Amino acid sequence: MRKILILALTLLPFYAVCQEFGFGEIGNQDINFARNQIDSSANAVYLNEYGTTRFSYDPDKGTMKLVYEYHARIKIFNKEGFAAANVLVPIHKTGSQDHQKEFLYDLKASTFNMQDGKLTETVMSDKAIFVEEKNRYLLLNKFTLPNIKENSIIEYQYAIETPYIFNFRTWEFQSEYPKLNSTYVALIPGNYKYNASLKGFYPLKENKAELQRGCLTIAGKDMDCSRLTYNMKNIPAFLEEDYMTSPSNYKSAVNFELSEVYYLDGAVRKYTKTWKDIENELIINKEFGSQMKRKEVFKNIIPTVTAGATTDLQKAMAIFDYMKKQVKWNGYYGNYSETSVKEVIDKRTGNVADINFALISAMAAAELDVEAVILSTRENGMVNKLYPILTDFNYVIAKVNIDGNSYLLDATEPLAPFGLLPLRCINDQGRVINLKKPSYWIDLKAAKRSSTSHSLIGKMGEDGKINATITSHALGFNALNLRKDMKRYASLDEYVEKLDERLTNIKIKNYKITNLDSVENALVEEYEVEFNMGNTENTGNYLNPFFISPIKSNPFKLNRRNYPVDLGAASEQRIAISISLPEKFQLKEQPKDVSFALPNQGGRYILQTSLTDHNLTLNQQLLFNKAIYSPEEYHYLKEFYNQIIQTQKSDILLTKSN
Repeated sequence: MRKILILALTLLPFYAVCQEFGFGEIGNQDINFARNQIDSSANAVYLNEYGTTRFSYDPDKGTMKLVYEYHARIKIFNKEGFAAANVLVPIHKTGSQDHQKEFLYDLKASTFNMQDGKLTETVMSDKAIFVEEKNRYLLLNKFTLPNIKENSIIEYQYAIETPYIFNFRTWEFQSEYPKLNSTYVALIPGNYKYNASLKGFYPLKENKAELQRGCLTIAGKDMDCSRLTYNMKNIPAFLEEDYMTSPSNYKSAVNFELSEVYYLDGAVRKYTKTWKDIENELIINKEFGSQMKRKEVFKNIIPTVTAGATTDLQKAMAIFDYMKKQVKWNGYYGNYSETSVKEVIDKRTGNVADINFALISAMAAAELDVEAVILSTRENGMVNKLYPILTDFNYVIAKVNIDGNSYLLDATEPLAPFGLLPLRCINDQGRVINLKKPSYWIDLKAAKRSSTSHSLIGKMGEDGKINATITSHALGFNALNLRKDMKRYASLDEYVEKLDERLTNIKIKNYKITNLDSVENALVEEYEVEFNMGNTENTGNYLNPFFISPIKSNPFKLNRRNYPVDLGAASEQRIAISISLPEKFQLKEQPKDVSFALPNQGGRYILQTSLTDHNLTLNQQLLFNKAIYSPEEYHYLKEFYNQIIQTQKSDILLTKSN
């Protein structure tokens, strides 16, 4: 795939220079551009994209802001590309005051179509813009361009004013559609120092720094700026697949982090801090360190909660279970408390930090060795480990240390067993914050292997009808996800009814589900079922035995993947089928016994089928020994799944002797 891409890109013309392009100035090269010039499978393509970020000073308020301007021109090739006309612009805020939020302005959008040999423009109405309050910190501005057809060209531009100068705008060169030209210009005054970093797998076409005089005026004094230009051309689309963390971890992009500011009065403020600076800042913060110390809230509660517990582990498990039941998560992330531990207990609701700080305080009240861990969730991306950036983190959990073992806990997930973090938290490493000791990194891993075992024991009648009992045991993420799925229904009866509707040719006659709320134990399902073997007069009775948890499609479809495959946890699945047959039936055809493995003991798949004393048995095992597989192992995983899918197309054929 890589060789094909390189060949295709060398055939492309020099499409655009690294500068802003005029709105609506559509040329013949735009109109006639064909997708096979960059990617024959593309549903849309960015013909041009340009963005700038610059400083702006408000002399009346004496405040500095950043202004980000964006302009894109996109050609849509087919109906599948119509989604490119649905645009979402996030706007952030930390409060209700003007200095606490961003503003979107100068939004302009049009669609261009060829009609009777002429280019026509349809201007988007202001009524097409909608604002959704995603949460108290985020507004989503949404708009859809009008009159979209195949081969439409859409164009839009807007500006965002933001008070958050620490978060200089990141520019992503890659998107779900390929781009012919993408240019980003950063104008940074000489007294501001940012650390810039490029990530991703594609090289810059241009990377230059120039001096721009008088780019900013502060207190009557003109400031010079560094004009930094970054450009890429002929950029492949970023294709998302299953089993990955945030795309922002892997897209080609340029990032900026504020390091230092030199003020006109000679003062210097350093924004790039050491972890010791961060630790001190967090420990004295009333929304962080102060909430970790609220042991007094639980002084009278802990003896009751831990009654009967004779070990520290039993005490920790009792407190964790209490907190999960006592407080309901309001759905908001955060590594700072929005209220107080006492209010959380009184109101029985809070954000992630509220709940987990309460958990930490409760465990401290029980004289347990407990710490906080700040982390970035999977969808939020990985943190920068070169230097501490608190805004990289968006979540906090608890870490309790008992008898030489450490347990990571998140009390926002009521169906998670002790020591198993929700999948959203399994993302590289977190930073442990201790009230008395230096901080340190810790791996964020699933503490338990995800496993499922299915057992079918049945008997077939002369008519080919099979009555059987299917028993399943689930642990780890498999059990957590299944419990959450069951809890979405009003009752277990409704869950089983919907399950029965999804199962083809299988009728559930009775069921029993055990340990739904006993999350420390395996979730057990037991179903009495009835189904028929297929029957043909000429060949006999046939059955595809892979009806329990079949693999019907390959989750890995790319020719090449530049980012890891992250399963979240190692996993194992076992399926055992045993069917007693009438004496006159013989096994005519059966799936071939197979055993194939991933390199370096990465996993294996085993299938065995036999007929002994009129008892048909089939055993499967699917094992993944690692949670994360490198891009170099992608091809092996893809082929591994292809072999499993091919194997599971085989049927069992039984014939009746005279």
